[in-house]
Amino acid sequence: MKIATWNVNSIRTRLAHSLQWLENNPDVDLLCLQETKVPDEVFPRSAFEDAGFHLHIFGQKSYNGVALISRSPLEDVRLGFAGVIPPEIVGDLDDQKRVISGVLNGVRIVNVYVPNGSEIESEKYHYKLRWLKLLKVYLEDHLTRSPDLLICGDFNIALEDIDIHNPKTRATHIMSSDVERSALREVLSLGLQDTFRKFAQDGNQYSWWDYRSASFVRNAGWRIDHHYVTDGLYDRTLSCTIDPEPRKLEQPSDHTPVIVELANL
Repeated sequence: MKIATWNVNSIRTRLAHSLQWLENNPDVDLLCLQETKVPDEVFPRSAFEDAGFHLHIFGQKSYNGVALISRSPLEDVRLGFAGVIPPEIVGDLDDQKRVISGVLNGVRIVNVYVPNGSEIESEKYHYKLRWLKLLKVYLEDHLTRSPDLLICGDFNIALEDIDIHNPKTRATHIMSSDVERSALREVLSLGLQDTFRKFAQDGNQYSWWDYRSASFVRNAGWRIDHHYVTDGLYDRTLSCTIDPEPRKLEQPSDHTPVIVELANL
């Protein structure tokens, strides 16, 4: 079973890219999208359904948004934190559409778009930290019912210095501060492991490149798009790769797909 994550940075802008990538990768069972930037009622649903895909979407106008695009039906799809956690605990953290999950072949797959945080100590930074705390509660609940769990998406955090092309100033940079890293490690303490590092211990492998300063050409990137899995799935993980090809297209997303393959039971 293959699962891909991709921050498309606007599904309407990157619709042709997404459809072509799925056509070029017929063995991908599920594509998890982030930053779709479109309300549900105008998501280009028919373009995918006409190609035979099943869709579950959770979006909003101009910002955020997540989607699950699968070749076979998903089970028990949940939209937002409030689909799992009582609304009084969720508070305002579902106002931004950033999490969706479903079950495929017995695996609970959680697709997230973690807030960027803007800059250290800003209001958006503290929102990001609150969001990550609630994410742990959300995953804890899922794990009581779904021991096989995969969480993927744009985490907007480079967890290790090897994940950044130039980590010299990373402690004062958004997406790599010690507090953000600690917040993500707290989530991962539930028993989640990084599938990419199971196979790749070298640097210079990234999933996001800024549009500015010819970052992609120089490979001045960050690895901030991840697949994390529980122990049982980690043992079943056959590969995890980054596909840089979509980043070479005209008007690309600034992210590129990351694909994990799990052995079937």
